[in-house]
Amino acid sequence: MRQPRQLPENVDERAQHLFKMLVEHYLKDGNPVGSKTLAASREITVSSATIRNIMVDLETRGLVTSPHTSAGRVPTHQGLRFFVESLISVSPMEADAVRHLHRELSPDLGPTELVESASQLLSHLTHMAGVVTVRRPEQVSLRQVEFLHLSGGRVLVILVVNDREVQNRVIHPDREYTEAELTRAANYINAEFFGQSLGAIRAGILDSMRGDKDRLNALMETALDVASKAFPKDGEDGEDDCVVSGETNLLDSLPSIEAVRELYDAFAHKSAIVHLLDRCLDSDGIQLFIGEESGYRALDDYSLVTARYQVGGQVAGVLGVVGPTRMAYEKVIPVVDVTARLLGAAMDHPQERRQASR
Repeated sequence: MRQPRQLPENVDERAQHLFKMLVEHYLKDGNPVGSKTLAASREITVSSATIRNIMVDLETRGLVTSPHTSAGRVPTHQGLRFFVESLISVSPMEADAVRHLHRELSPDLGPTELVESASQLLSHLTHMAGVVTVRRPEQVSLRQVEFLHLSGGRVLVILVVNDREVQNRVIHPDREYTEAELTRAANYINAEFFGQSLGAIRAGILDSMRGDKDRLNALMETALDVASKAFPKDGEDGEDDCVVSGETNLLDSLPSIEAVRELYDAFAHKSAIVHLLDRCLDSDGIQLFIGEESGYRALDDYSLVTARYQVGGQVAGVLGVVGPTRMAYEKVIPVVDVTARLLGAAMDHPQERRQASR
């Protein structure tokens, strides 16, 4: 993975002010900013020649670049990083938008519905792509499991996990089982592994078999077979690890068909997105990946703004927004921050959801 570049040092106050104005102009209209444009501002009291000299110094520091000769300058990804970390002014979300989030992220919804709703809300509020990781298998504890025989040797798995979430999935065991075999396997798992994570259940069954080979009977074989298909390993990636909404919002910012293909491939397979979001699990507050900082080629021209959400005082997942590097960071950051707090609180308790927005 490519690492974020070091921020420049000793950029004086006058240069910072000019650079901030340049970035704000660029983020607003997307065009290179010339010295004459900056000099025309009432806030600027220095000459165009002085501005040009400062721009040359900023370019030497890697903060700005000239896309074309005499076409003005635009901020580099390193420059955007400097702007976001040192010069940006973030304002609170508008009250109407916060109330909208409160209504949509209702604690009456199940965890799956809440994750899907959060992803859609992030996309709607920012007009970009919203991404939310689901709770990891090690954070999902079993309350009850039931196996139902289906045609073709398939088995319907009904899982009740955590406090009130019900998950259904169809699996294909190694052989066909009778209703009686499946009932015995479910009773065994419910009695022996209540309250454990889904990954720990599969590992526990396997460990029990290894510890006493004499117990390798039909019941244990059945339990291991269905558990290995029904319960993912702790930390194991899957297609449902991440919910993405609003990918089409990014079409206008893509320069070519090849770029469209690469970005949609990243969203379709999700593994790169999930790995990138997982890197934020150990970092508190808002995290940003600007351009090539993500380490993934498909996201080289994009920024990802993320925040963790917590359930029961523990980190449950990460949510964020993927958009062009030329995004309104001062507006996107509070949307991500508030959505993360409200999502976690809605999954936790209605009272905590109210406290999260204060």
